Amino acid sequence: MLKGFKEFIMRGNVVDLAVAVVIGAAFGKIVTAIVENLITPLVGAIFGAADVSKLWVAHLNDSTFHFGVILQEILNFLFVAAAVYFLIVYPLNKLAERRKRGEEPAPDDEALTTDQQLLTEIRDSLRQRS
Repeated sequence: MLKGFKEFIMRGNVVDLAVAVVIGAAFGKIVTAIVENLITPLVGAIFGAADVSKLWVAHLNDSTFHFGVILQEILNFLFVAAAVYFLIVYPLNKLAERRKRGEEPAPDDEALTTDQQLLTEIRDSLRQRS
C-alpha cells in the first residue's frame, strides 16, 4: 500500500501539478499586487472612484441587492486580465516572434561554461558505461 502511494506521489504529472500550483499561487500574488497598487489607483485617479462596490444598492422587501459588488468583481477580473496580457503574454509573444524571425538568437549550446562542459562529459561517460 505504501509502495503504491510512493509511486503515485513520485509520478511526473503529480509533481508537475504541485509545482504548477505553487508557482501559480506566487504568480497570482504578483498580479494582485500590480492590480491593487497600480491599475486600481490609476482608475481611481482618472474616474474619481476606484471602488464601486458600495454604489448601486437596491432594496426589495427584506432583500438587499448589491449590484456594485458584481460590477466591482467584473472590473477586477478585467484589470487582472489586462495586467496578465499586457505585462506578460504580449511581451512573451513579441519575444517569441523575434526569435522566430531570427532577430534574437536562441541560447547557444556551444556557449557552455567549464562546469557545464565537465558535467556534460560526465553524463556522456556514464551513458556509455550503461
